[in-house]
Amino acid sequence: MSEIGVLWFTFIVYIAIIFAIGVYSFFQTKKVSDYMLGGRSLSAPVAALGAGASDMGSWLLLALPGAFMVSGLNQIWLPLGLTIGAFVNWGVIARRLRVYTEIAKGSITIPEYFENRFHDKTGFLRSLTALVTVVFFTIYTGAGFVSGGVLFSSMFHISYHEALLLTASIIFVYTCVGGFLAIAWIDFFQGTLMLFALILVPIVVYMGLGHADIVGALSSIEIKGFYDVTAGVPLITIVSLLAWGLGYFGQPHIIVRFMAIKDPNKTSQAMWICMIWMMLALVGAACVGILGAAYYRDGLINPEAIFLKLSAVFFNPWIEGVLLAAVLSAVMSTSSAQLLSLSSAFSVDVYSKFLRKNAGHREQLNISRLTVLVVTIVAVAISYSPNSSILSLVGYAWAGLGSSFGAVVIFSLFWSRMNKYGAIAGIIVGSAVVLVWPVFKELGGWFEVYSMVPAFALSCTSIVLFSLITEKPVELVEIEFMKYKTSVKNKAISI
Repeated sequence: MSEIGVLWFTFIVYIAIIFAIGVYSFFQTKKVSDYMLGGRSLSAPVAALGAGASDMGSWLLLALPGAFMVSGLNQIWLPLGLTIGAFVNWGVIARRLRVYTEIAKGSITIPEYFENRFHDKTGFLRSLTALVTVVFFTIYTGAGFVSGGVLFSSMFHISYHEALLLTASIIFVYTCVGGFLAIAWIDFFQGTLMLFALILVPIVVYMGLGHADIVGALSSIEIKGFYDVTAGVPLITIVSLLAWGLGYFGQPHIIVRFMAIKDPNKTSQAMWICMIWMMLALVGAACVGILGAAYYRDGLINPEAIFLKLSAVFFNPWIEGVLLAAVLSAVMSTSSAQLLSLSSAFSVDVYSKFLRKNAGHREQLNISRLTVLVVTIVAVAISYSPNSSILSLVGYAWAGLGSSFGAVVIFSLFWSRMNKYGAIAGIIVGSAVVLVWPVFKELGGWFEVYSMVPAFALSCTSIVLFSLITEKPVELVEIEFMKYKTSVKNKAISI
């Protein structure tokens, strides 16, 4: 069998496994809560690896290795910031959010949680949250499609646009078929595959090149300070990269995994599973980039393809096919989770809330799947240019979601005085600053800092200010907050 034939065979087997899980999940999906949240039935390992896989995505196997290949160890600040942010998110937010969403009328989406947490009868807070989710997640999904286009064009020697359409079609179909439960189990499988690839590739490349050759090659690279974590990295850049960790608190496709865990008391177990997975994967990705710099001394036209290049050089077609399936796993896990969050934001929080209040479960499911189709088309348009940067698209969407919702989630869990006006102000200010910050970056200096920094800070300020200058929350909100605090303290949900 030819090399291309082997890759196609491996690809078809992988897709068959994915769709088998999707079809099984289809028959387990009876109502909207199953489609959106899997009936709150996830075990700790499934929730943990699902959160990790949907979080890291293609960025982990393509963009991050490329950054280390080009610049060296000074890129360590980004994974460090993400590790700290993920650890705090799991340790501080996960269990509390799981408990509060149950008390807040069994909320199954973030917009619904905000509405129920603050008892907003107008629907404005819910629709605002859904709108912001749709805008930034569409951009985020586009980044995933770019990754798929790069992967398939390299894997099967087809054009980028053909590869892009293939990626979009696969992700669209299996997201529509199984919903949240399918994505959760598929992400567990894909997270395992991604970790395997990021451990195997650096080990094999290191053994293939040899320690002496690697050191000699890296020494000859004309990059000053390749081994220096601060070389060419001013303080403003370090702050910007570390600030990525703030984004975790507002990513709907990640924190929804907290809401779906079956037992709130298992979040600690899930945290350690996810963190071990994450740290091993990040170290593996960094090693791929560094070893890639040693092998390709003259660099690559597209450094974000270094994982694909090394897989083709150091492995036979059968193993290469498995490794490329790991990249596909990264692409699919993130994009599918985002598409599902988008569909829930529209079908549950807009359509059935404002357009068709009496819509049945089947109608809501159909609207969710139609939303996935529309967003897929828009995301394809965003990613149609082969020159689109994965990291820049991810960075923009990550800042938008993290700044819009992160502070609101945190304050909603820790401050009883916060009201709906504070939540609305926090979302509007956080998203607006991210949208307009590119204009201020032209001024240079500290205005060049990652937009997450000013946006998150101003969102926090707005929440506090508008909550204090407006009326206190109604008594029922206070009662539910105390009920939530008691449940968290007693390690049990009391509904």
